[in-house]
Amino acid sequence: MQKKVMLIFPPEWVPTAPYLALPSLAAVLRQNGIEVVQKDINVEAYDHYFTREFIEFAAGKIKTRYDRLCRKEQDQGLNEEELQLKGHFYDFQFVDTEDLVNRSAQAKGILRGPGFYDVAQAEWALNAFRDVTDFLSIAYYPASIVFYPGESNLNLYHPWVSKELLAAPEDEDTNIYGDVCRQLVFPEIEKEKPPVVGVSIGTPVQLLSGMTFCKLIKKHYPEIKVVVGGNIITRLKDELPKKTVFFEEAFDYLIYYEGEQALTDLVNALSEDRPVDQVPNLIWYDRESKEVIHNVNQHTERVMDLPIPDFDGLPLDKYFAPELILPYLGTRGCYWGKCTFCDHHAGYIDQFRAKHADKIVEELQALRNRYNCKHFLFTDESFPPALFVKLPPLMIEAGLDIYWTTLIRFEQSLLEPEVWDKAAESGCRSLYFGLESANQRIINLVKKDTKIDVAIQNLSQAKRVGIWSHVMGFFGFPSETQAEAEDTRRFLLEHQHIIQSVEMYFFVLYKHAPVWDMLEETKITVHENPEHDLALDFYYTPENGLTIPEAMQRYEDFYRDDFDPWALRVNSREHVFLYITHFGSNDLPQLYVKNDPNRQEAPAIPA
Repeated sequence: MQKKVMLIFPPEWVPTAPYLALPSLAAVLRQNGIEVVQKDINVEAYDHYFTREFIEFAAGKIKTRYDRLCRKEQDQGLNEEELQLKGHFYDFQFVDTEDLVNRSAQAKGILRGPGFYDVAQAEWALNAFRDVTDFLSIAYYPASIVFYPGESNLNLYHPWVSKELLAAPEDEDTNIYGDVCRQLVFPEIEKEKPPVVGVSIGTPVQLLSGMTFCKLIKKHYPEIKVVVGGNIITRLKDELPKKTVFFEEAFDYLIYYEGEQALTDLVNALSEDRPVDQVPNLIWYDRESKEVIHNVNQHTERVMDLPIPDFDGLPLDKYFAPELILPYLGTRGCYWGKCTFCDHHAGYIDQFRAKHADKIVEELQALRNRYNCKHFLFTDESFPPALFVKLPPLMIEAGLDIYWTTLIRFEQSLLEPEVWDKAAESGCRSLYFGLESANQRIINLVKKDTKIDVAIQNLSQAKRVGIWSHVMGFFGFPSETQAEAEDTRRFLLEHQHIIQSVEMYFFVLYKHAPVWDMLEETKITVHENPEHDLALDFYYTPENGLTIPEAMQRYEDFYRDDFDPWALRVNSREHVFLYITHFGSNDLPQLYVKNDPNRQEAPAIPA
C-alpha cells in the first residue's frame, strides 16, 4: 500500500485562519517520508457556499422540496407545519439569486482585500454572507446555517446522541455536510486516491460534519482506511468504542491524545501490511473477532523534537481575512492546570510541556519567511507568564517584526511596566484574559487564583502600551449567588475604560472538568439522560445559588442591558486583531456599534 494519507479538517471552525491540527500532523508525516494531502474543508466549504454553483444548487433544492410538498398535498394533504414550510419554499423561489451571487463575490473581495479596513465595508460584507446563509437555511430546513462567529445547527440531529449522529449522513434534505462531502471531498479522493484518510475533529460542532464525511467515505470508498482523531474524539474515547457500529459504518481506527507519532506508525504499518497492535494511542476494530481493541502503548510528543508546522497545500488564499494569520503553539497542556471548570486537560496524557524560548523565535522566523506572514496566533491554552517575560526580548533582538496575540491569565508576576513595554515592542497586540468571576469566593472555588487588584494592574498596563484586552467570564458556577454574580457584572462596567471587549457565558458542567470531584462541596445534583450517550456536558440542579435557567437569564440580561459599551461591528478575534495591527492602536472607536448611529445603512460598494 502506498504511503499516502489525506488529512481532512471538517466544518465548522473559524474561517479566518488555518487550524493547527493538520499542519502539525503533516509536518511529522512528511518528515517520515509519507505523502500528505491537506484539505481544510472548513474554509473550502465557506468559500463554496458563496459561489454561483452552490447558491444555484441550493435554489434547486428549494424547488425540489417545494415540488415534493405539492405532490404530497395532492396525494394525502399537508399538516399545518408542512403548509407553512411549503409557503416558505414558495416565497424563496423568488429570491434574487443573481444578487446573492454578486454580493457574495464583492464580499469575498472586501474581506480578502484592503477594503476590509473600512469597517463599514467589512460589516456590509459580513451581512452579505449572512443573507446567503439565511437562504441556505431554507434550502436545508430545519437546519440553521450561519456564518462565523455563529455555529450552524442541523437541529434534527444532535452530536451527543449516537443514533442521530449516525443517521445524519443519510439525510440529503437537511444535512448540508453531505453535499459538502460529495461536492468537495469526493472529487479530491478521486484525484488523489489516498489509501488512508484522516479526519480531525476538534470541536463538538465538527462531530456531525466529521462523522458525515467518515460514513460517506466508507460507503463510497470501502477500500480506504478511515482514521478519526482530535480533541473531541479523545474526550469520547471511552464512549465511541462502546458502539461497534461506528467502526462498522464510519471509521476503521480511532487515535486519541496526540496523533503525530500514532498516525505515522499506523500509516507505516498499513503500508507494510504489518499488524497495528503496537501503534500507540490507537483503538481499532478486529473484524474477524468482532472486538474493539485498545492498544496498550501510549505516546506523548516531545515538543522540542517536533518539526515546524507545515502549511503547504492548504488554501492560504481562501481564508476570510486580508492578511495571512498563522496559528502557533509554544506549549502543550496548561501550565496552570488547576481550574475546576475546565476540561482541556482531557486532550493530553501528560500536562504541561513547553518549547524553549529561543526555539520558538527560530520557528516563528522560519514561518514568517516561508509563508510571508507577519500575524501569529499563539493557540496555547494559557500563555505562561515566564514565557511572556522571556520571549519578547528575544523576539526584539532577532528582529522578528511580527504581530501576535494569545490567551493569558491575570498574573502577579506580570506587574513590571518594562514587561509590558517589551511585549508591545515585540508585536503583542491583543490578549484574551480569563477572568471567569470577580467574586473572591467563586475565584477560590474555580481555583483561578485571580487577584482583582492584579487584574486591574494587568489591564491598565496593557491599555498603556496599546495592547487590546478582551475579558472572558461566566455566571452561575455552582453555588454562586445573585450578589456574587453581580460582583462580576459590576467589575466589568466599572473598568470598561481599560477593557476593550468582553465575552460572557453561563457556566457549563463539562464531563471531564475537575468540578466533578466537588459535587459534595458545590451541592449540585447532576441529571444524566441515557439517550445522550455521547454527552460531554450535563444539566444539574444546585442546592443553593443560581440555577442553570437563572444563570442563563443573567447572561441574557447582560447582553441586553450592559453590553453596549463593547458591542463590535465585527466580532471575529482575528478580524479585530488585524484592525489593531493596521491602525496601530487599541483605541478603535470605529469598531463599536455605539459610535455609528447610521450603521444600518449599507455603504456604496464598488463593483
